[in-house]
Amino acid sequence: MIGKITIGKDFYGVLAYNEKKVSEGVGYVIDSNIGQSTAVNMTQEFNLIRQLRPRLGNAVLHVSLNLPYSDQLNDKEFASFGCDYLMKMGFDNNQFIMYRHTDTEHEHIHIVANRVRYSGRITNDSNIKRRSREVLNNLERKYGLTQISTKIGGKKSLDQKEIEKTLRTGDVPIKLVLQERIGPAISKAMDTTEFIKLLQEQNISPKFNVSKTTGRVSGISFKYQDVVYKGSTLGKKFSWNSIVKQIDYEQTRDRSVILSANGKERGTDQADEGNDEGTVKVEPRNNGTAKGTRNSAQQSKSHVGEIKENGIVEPLMDESEWNPFKLELTDHGARKKSKRKKKRKGLNK
Repeated sequence: MIGKITIGKDFYGVLAYNEKKVSEGVGYVIDSNIGQSTAVNMTQEFNLIRQLRPRLGNAVLHVSLNLPYSDQLNDKEFASFGCDYLMKMGFDNNQFIMYRHTDTEHEHIHIVANRVRYSGRITNDSNIKRRSREVLNNLERKYGLTQISTKIGGKKSLDQKEIEKTLRTGDVPIKLVLQERIGPAISKAMDTTEFIKLLQEQNISPKFNVSKTTGRVSGISFKYQDVVYKGSTLGKKFSWNSIVKQIDYEQTRDRSVILSANGKERGTDQADEGNDEGTVKVEPRNNGTAKGTRNSAQQSKSHVGEIKENGIVEPLMDESEWNPFKLELTDHGARKKSKRKKKRKGLNK
């Protein structure tokens, strides 16, 4: 269940929106403690109580409560859910009207309520979104609904965009898939090699953040179905600092397997395993020799070196980059060509 909350000034706007859904045949009232009428008449009824607090600007609560595709509630159950929600949010003595809309595939209701209570007191709206999430978590358990945003055992909950995507598509969030699959891999793995193997068996590609100078691993990300999550965004237990406390990791010993996993994740195996094309990126040394290249024909023309038959790297200028040295060569070449043209013209005369 996801709740979208708006605190506003104008009752008429939200009432007119919901009444338009009713007139279009895709909405109807399932509960109310005011008389259902036109948007104008209901606005007047809300404003009668609002006048008890004339200086209050934002008196309107408008909230939509949305079920995931997998859940259903009938009108009576949804009305009960909505009333429980209002009561636990502090709107137990307030005007309200509750609409059910049928214009989307997922079931949802809209509630319009007055923040000014019948007693003239004002219902508090501080931290209202956080409190709403806590109330919905409890009501999901009470009504036997899918709990898609609860923090359990060091796992981070879905954020607003992830929940909205789940409601639109009906697909299980990749974040939850990763949490469910990575957790057992951490528990079962004895060392780094086995951890990587268990992940790859479930089509999860780990990507390690490795320092180029020290070789130290400072973090980890996980790729699944072309979507990448940093370990820390999945929850504290999925961060690298937490993982290394549960598996046997040794920096020097595991360096090659970690670099290999990084290479496979990018599509090039740095450990030179499974490399069918036989092309490895040239890394020119200070003495002008290249290492690791077996197929010079596939080298990019923008490389800093070109492989000759004797293995020597000769400089090759990158035509896609500007630099002062290139400009100097270009200008010098242009001046030579200009001089040659002038000489030819002199001979032809």
